[in-house]
Amino acid sequence: MPMPRFLQPVLSDIKAQNLTFLALLDVGEIYSRLLDHRPVIQGEIRYFVKEFEEKRGLRELRVLENLKNTIFETNDHVLPKCEQAMHNNLNETIKRLQAANNMIRRLQEREHEERKLQADKLMAREEKRVAHWEELMKEQQNKQAEVDEEHRKAMERLKEQYSEMEKELAKYVSF
Repeated sequence: MPMPRFLQPVLSDIKAQNLTFLALLDVGEIYSRLLDHRPVIQGEIRYFVKEFEEKRGLRELRVLENLKNTIFETNDHVLPKCEQAMHNNLNETIKRLQAANNMIRRLQEREHEERKLQADKLMAREEKRVAHWEELMKEQQNKQAEVDEEHRKAMERLKEQYSEMEKELAKYVSF
């Protein structure tokens, strides 16, 4: 029996939907075969966990137990020995540092005294130089006064000599 015309578009829509549904099923199957690796990964994870727990688990426990024993032995025996050695060495080191500190202090005192002595010597030399300079300046002033006095006397003699010469010349000029 032929299909009525008004049902043909509905039927064609159903066929198109059916084809789309089949295509989606094919795409889902292709995806699960090519891209969905969850089952393989879950198997690998289970294998890894099993290997780790069985083989490494006991080894890790032994290592941790050995480490714990080593720590206890260190705390009980080695640490007190180290503390005692450290205290002995620290006492000796403190004594050496105090001796070095005393030596440095004495050296600084000597240097300070030496600087003070040098400063005193320098001050004495400066005072001596100033006294010598003042004496030299007084001597120079005295010499200058003597030279000025001699110059004044020489000028007076020359004036007298020239005035006598003028008088004698005046005698001859009057003729």
